[in-house]
Amino acid sequence: MHASAAIEPPPALSPPSDPDAAPPPIPVRYADAWLAVVDKPAGLMVHDSGLARGEHDFLADRLRAQFGRQVFLVHRLDRATSGCLLLAFDRETASALGKALMAGGLEKHYLAVCRGWPEERFAIDHPLDGGPGKPLKKPALTAFERLATCELELPSGGFATSRYALLRAQPATGRFRQIRRHLKHASHHLIGDTSHGDGRHNRHFRMLGIHRMLLHAQRLRFPHPHTGEVMEVDAPPDLEFARALVLFDSAATPGTAA
Repeated sequence: MHASAAIEPPPALSPPSDPDAAPPPIPVRYADAWLAVVDKPAGLMVHDSGLARGEHDFLADRLRAQFGRQVFLVHRLDRATSGCLLLAFDRETASALGKALMAGGLEKHYLAVCRGWPEERFAIDHPLDGGPGKPLKKPALTAFERLATCELELPSGGFATSRYALLRAQPATGRFRQIRRHLKHASHHLIGDTSHGDGRHNRHFRMLGIHRMLLHAQRLRFPHPHTGEVMEVDAPPDLEFARALVLFDSAATPGTAA
């Protein structure tokens, strides 16, 4: 699907919420006696770490209060990434899910918006280090599928327009900021990524009222460690990500090329 669109001013945003009000509960996409999948909001750190830099609000703390019990995070999401996050309520379940993750039994599907129009299907096999203080590079593989494209009337690099693509990303490994760094390696920078992205294109999307990084963990698929059932849990993109998806909606955009 391809859409070509003129730029219109973004709709007015709602006024900021009361800073003293209690944060809303974290959306729960699935939960049972052993585990849960929650929908992590963009902008919230998962847990305290060396990257926290004075932060005091963490997803893990909110979840402990929300569920009223100990929680064990099975994997991580970057602060700016939203979507499905798997957690366990006991060590046995956490261990079983961790082993499934290491064996490749936990499938993670992301939505991402990048600059340029990459091939319809491609994979990036490029070793990555473990982040700050972890220089050892390890194998890293991400499969991508191009879902849609758009071309916006925003000048870039000597051209009158800018091209963007909506991707589905499936990492086969779990390296530090893997999808973000792999897209940078391919020169198809992730939109909204202030560390590994392209500032010009990030500014284009801020002009449209889209300020967040456009990476969303849309789906998790994994074997339930107690029932054996294959679980498939989805989380819908938030309103700001949905505003970006409208750019790829050919049915609602004039001047669309087939």
